[in-house]
Amino acid sequence: MTEKEKMLAGKIYNPSDKELASLRLQAHKLSKMYNDTFEDEEEKREQILKELVPNRKKGVFLQGPVQFDYGVFTSIGKNFYANFNFTVLDCCPVRIGDNVMIGPNVSIMTPVHPLRYQDRNLKEKADGTLYDDEYAKPITIGDNCWIASCVTVTGGVTIGDGCVIGAGSVVTRDIPANSFAAGNPCRVIREITEADAIALKKELF
Repeated sequence: MTEKEKMLAGKIYNPSDKELASLRLQAHKLSKMYNDTFEDEEEKREQILKELVPNRKKGVFLQGPVQFDYGVFTSIGKNFYANFNFTVLDCCPVRIGDNVMIGPNVSIMTPVHPLRYQDRNLKEKADGTLYDDEYAKPITIGDNCWIASCVTVTGGVTIGDGCVIGAGSVVTRDIPANSFAAGNPCRVIREITEADAIALKKELF
């Protein structure tokens, strides 16, 4: 297996691999280019996103600034919105469904580092260059989710369809569909039901 294949399969891989380093550099450059545009420069932004996040459907809007580690390993569904400071470390596949809204300062983090420093610390190759052992776990966010501000989603998590994740949460385990979940670590508060329909909130009208 190549280092890229190991990475995407969730195996221990060497992030200093030349192919991976080249892919990251490209994504980092494209992220910077996107962040240097204004939101009314729609054509310019679209051209950058074609390279940065090629696996996306119609209606994807990234407010910016954004930061992708690879971009090409992230897929985004239709009618997606991400507010300021959206970060995606997609060392394993990140799959985001349709009609997902992301608040400001949200981070989607697939990488995992060993707990023991003996495994985690930098190592030296025969040629003197340094590397570390890493691995990652995929993340899936279902359709019709709202991820509120300052949320971190960690590797290996699946958030089911129709969920709302409360502000400041750290999501470390799967969240079942149609749940309101919040906290650090994030836990299910309750199910979202018809009783939550906005039409019933008379004070809003």
